[in-house]
Amino acid sequence: MKTRKKLLFVVAGLIFLFSIQSFAQDAPNEEFKPVYLVVTTAHWNASLDIDNSDWLATEKEFFEKVTMKNDLIIGSGFYTHYFTPDNSEILFVSVYKNWNDIESASEVSAKLIEAAWPDKEKRAAFFEKQRSYYGPIHSDEIYASIRFKKPVKSDSKEPLIYYVKKNKRGEGGDGFGEYFENITMKNQYVKGYYTYRHNWGANSLDALEVFVFESFCDIESSFKENAKLEEAYWPNEEERKAFFKEYSKIFSGHGDYIYQNVPALAK
Repeated sequence: MKTRKKLLFVVAGLIFLFSIQSFAQDAPNEEFKPVYLVVTTAHWNASLDIDNSDWLATEKEFFEKVTMKNDLIIGSGFYTHYFTPDNSEILFVSVYKNWNDIESASEVSAKLIEAAWPDKEKRAAFFEKQRSYYGPIHSDEIYASIRFKKPVKSDSKEPLIYYVKKNKRGEGGDGFGEYFENITMKNQYVKGYYTYRHNWGANSLDALEVFVFESFCDIESSFKENAKLEEAYWPNEEERKAFFKEYSKIFSGHGDYIYQNVPALAK
């Protein structure tokens, strides 16, 4: 079983390396090492009248005793529905430096769990309570980061808004890096920006763009800001049209999802 699992990981890695080159072909040539994003999409337990403060206290206990102490988890977060097709969605996200750390982190967490809840019965009771907040169905995806990013810079103490644009890879195109440097990076409303490629999961054509905003209304403001920046960078209308004709080939379509984070559970 382990051999088969490792073989599947190798195949997934080869698919990833092939696809990432086409997406980031106009990126700089310096060495880039992706981080790996594990996203579990779960759902609130519809049959349970959830007390938000009780839920937060439970998850915060696990977060402080396990997640924060596991050095192989370099980032993590909880993201709840804000404007998506399914209001029961909740995303659990963990970030790792490399593929091997994904599996190794589970072993570290297991040891931390035993240390935090040494009594077997109390440990079982805690995890039964934690599981009770969620339904039985979930899905898992693994993504790898791409070099195009704008680290979050915000002084807001409130939950941040995450606009996730789930793209489908197109048949070619060019200009992603140029647009990123001259438009996305200069947009004052975009407080953070990250790009990811499918690495393991349902659809190998997935390519994510994650935009971070301080408020929902800033999303619309950012669209207007983009238009101004585009006209300033490409003052010649014909050149601007030519650029976007080529740029539009990078993706064949996309879906939009908006979440907000839980600041108390952010690493």
